[in-house]
Amino acid sequence: MTSNSLFRIILALAALAAGAAMAQGGVCAGITEPVFDVALSLPVAGIMTSSHVKEGDFVRANDVILELDDRLEAFEVDRRRFVMENCKADWESTKAVSDKTSSISRDELLKKETDFKVATAEYQIAMEALRRRQLIAPADGVITELKLHLGEACTAYQEVVRLVDTRKCYFESNVDAGLSTHLKVGQQVNLAIDDAGGEINIRATIVFVSPVVDSASGLQRVKAVFDNTDGRVRPGLAGKMTLN
Repeated sequence: MTSNSLFRIILALAALAAGAAMAQGGVCAGITEPVFDVALSLPVAGIMTSSHVKEGDFVRANDVILELDDRLEAFEVDRRRFVMENCKADWESTKAVSDKTSSISRDELLKKETDFKVATAEYQIAMEALRRRQLIAPADGVITELKLHLGEACTAYQEVVRLVDTRKCYFESNVDAGLSTHLKVGQQVNLAIDDAGGEINIRATIVFVSPVVDSASGLQRVKAVFDNTDGRVRPGLAGKMTLN
């Protein structure tokens, strides 16, 4: 378990306890978190040879974040391309002869075509193997953690980058089951987020009401989304939700 995961669990437990104490009079405690927060990894092992970002950088979807050593994969792409082009030329020349004369059997022509299609598939596989040496941003966001550095090795599916988009956030709260019966998706609520610079008041929209009630606490999980384009709210801050 990562330190971030442990920290989130602690926050969630704190919010649960606070929610049980405050879930009265339509006011519920909770915590904020970004809608998009992912740990990125590569599907292959390798050594990082190039990084295009640093922590704090904003990246767009499909931007290349970092690259692993790929010389062998690049050589294989060139080799497979040559084989494919050779098979294509062989098939096309054989087909041209077959169209003009009857000296080429149907089985021979089919074999030439099959060889070309197989070579094409192998070239595409080599291209995909080369592509997997790059870590591509799946969406817009800020690089909050870069765990792999130039020259370091990583294993397949090892977490190497954390990408977060704070422009839209959730407020997650555990609401008393008696209050949650009045909640529905699309409902507007008021949030008061605790910040060192003072309380931040914003409007949010409920996007999820859990269909089950926690048997131990009698609370029901609720999530409300709010716009944070201006970056006023730092995800991870606690706050209160006032139900209308």
